[in-house]
Amino acid sequence: MQSSDAGRPIPRVARSNAVHAMLVAVPAPVAQDVERDLCATAEGRACRVIRVESFPEPLPEGLLVLWDHGGPLEAVKARCQWAHARRLQTRTWLVVLTKREGEEAEALVEAGADECVAPPGTRWGARLVALRRRAADGDAQALRRARDMFQGALDAVPEPLFIKDREHRLVAVNTAYCRLLEQPAEALRGTVTSALISPVQAETAWRQDERAFTTGQTVEDEGSFTDAKGRSREVLTQRAAYMLPNGERFLVGLVRDVNERTRLETQRRLAERMTSVGTLAAGVAHEINNPLSYVTSNLAYLWERVAQPVVPAEQLEELRQVVAEALEGAGRVRSIVRDLRTFSRTEEEQHGPVDVRRAVEDAVKRMRDEFQQRSSMACDLEPVAAVHGNEGRLAQVVTGLLTNALQSFGDRPPEENLIKLRVRPGREGHVLIEVEDNGQGMAPEVRQRIFDPFFTTRSPKGGTGLGLSICLTLVHAMGGHIEVASEQGQGSLFRVELPALALPPESARPVQAVAAVVEEPSQAARATRSLRRLLLIDDEPAVGSAVSRLLRNLYEVHVIQDAREALTRLSRGEKFDAILCDLMMPGMSGMDFLVELERLAPELAPRTGLMTGGVNPQAREFVGRRARELLEKPFERDQLCTFVETLMQ
Repeated sequence: MQSSDAGRPIPRVARSNAVHAMLVAVPAPVAQDVERDLCATAEGRACRVIRVESFPEPLPEGLLVLWDHGGPLEAVKARCQWAHARRLQTRTWLVVLTKREGEEAEALVEAGADECVAPPGTRWGARLVALRRRAADGDAQALRRARDMFQGALDAVPEPLFIKDREHRLVAVNTAYCRLLEQPAEALRGTVTSALISPVQAETAWRQDERAFTTGQTVEDEGSFTDAKGRSREVLTQRAAYMLPNGERFLVGLVRDVNERTRLETQRRLAERMTSVGTLAAGVAHEINNPLSYVTSNLAYLWERVAQPVVPAEQLEELRQVVAEALEGAGRVRSIVRDLRTFSRTEEEQHGPVDVRRAVEDAVKRMRDEFQQRSSMACDLEPVAAVHGNEGRLAQVVTGLLTNALQSFGDRPPEENLIKLRVRPGREGHVLIEVEDNGQGMAPEVRQRIFDPFFTTRSPKGGTGLGLSICLTLVHAMGGHIEVASEQGQGSLFRVELPALALPPESARPVQAVAAVVEEPSQAARATRSLRRLLLIDDEPAVGSAVSRLLRNLYEVHVIQDAREALTRLSRGEKFDAILCDLMMPGMSGMDFLVELERLAPELAPRTGLMTGGVNPQAREFVGRRARELLEKPFERDQLCTFVETLMQ
């Protein structure tokens, strides 16, 4: 066993095979007994013992031994709470050397201690063995979670994707790639694709793989692919090599089924998406970091106050304000995330009624920081009819036009620049969106080419020349068109005209009637059917605790982290009025659970709702076919209560 380090500053302890034991304020005779006991075990002889008078920060990993000098119980509890809040639980073991027994010892355990032991204690080596096992279990669980997250990320990509090692063996594939080759993932891993495709195609694939490995550049090739049933298709394959820190090299490939026209459109859309991300990244980070800063600060302050044995009554009003500000900030972050979802791939092909003003407001909100630095802006958004299309794509059109307007100012001072954004009714049955700037304007020959792909008047580093071309494509897809009026030195006006969507009269819409049916039974049910049983399944314990707290006065909530355990309880005859289940979970997913539930308890399946923080296209298709509704995370309390009450009916 290594020597003690009493009185020395404690550095951050790196993770290694050696286990550390920190004795905090332990008297020298007792500390010697502890070290002697450790020396008597094989595990303890490799242990480094550190003696300190108070807990350092950050806390090292290993055995933490706290001495209780017998003073007020609250003081010892506070030290336990402090250490418990700052330690890594899977890699530390907190022991309190104390003569307290009964309720006082239980209070210390509730405050965070793993054990309360009468000094000087025994079996210290056994505790090190238990700690090593706890750390190994935690590492294994983290590894499994990382593996599941990695495979889930691959499967979320809709195009076939593969990863190969330097020997051209497949080491990872996604679900789409398995469908392409009509082989399960287990059969593909460790094999080379040359055994699954024709010799000519195999030779081409091998050559392109080697090219990506040796050049380090992205390699793209287009050719024919023949599947196991003899069907031929044109595919575009992109390959890129990368290296791990240990020097191992791998290659990732993405396969797209394309013809020449769709290939060009794919490249254009991808380039525009990346341009949008580059333009908006700073603004999005600014919008999120502002509320996040005071959310975290307020929660830290709240933690310090509630950690006190007694909270003075005069502080309660301030604490209410702290909580209110944190909730407001979290709501702002939630709103930003919800807005960004309109640009996600999973919603790309969804079309329906679009609220024009909301789409425009979303685009303006994302570019707010850019406007503050480069231009003044005037908005006039009149009430208009809905249009048919995709809200994210319409917001992308407005973003592209606003970006073009900002770029027209060149290097002029911000105070000289002005953008006017208007939404108003157009000619009968149409809606107008207008973006006007007082920038440099355009000469006639430039104005005639601005919608041509890759045409730009800026420097090569100033843009791709795809923004306005993509705007035109998206507007045409919604049945509209774009007009431009511009003169050199006089600014420009872009006018988007879209056909309005003909909706049924207010009296004929069924939405309000449905809402009334949902709301009235909800209020009556809460008054007459208290403590109905709800089974909540979510692998994240914090989500289960939060939902349970929100609903505990309305329902008898039973929280489970494993869907298989829920099926076991149901098979034993346990009854529930409704089930709320997370969609994406390791082991058994919410989709698998619902399929088994339809077999085990078909009468309960219609009263089962799914919730999720993100969903891939396959999962969304499943929800549309098999589940009543989908509750998107994060959600507010009223939204959660309404969702659960609907399941109960």
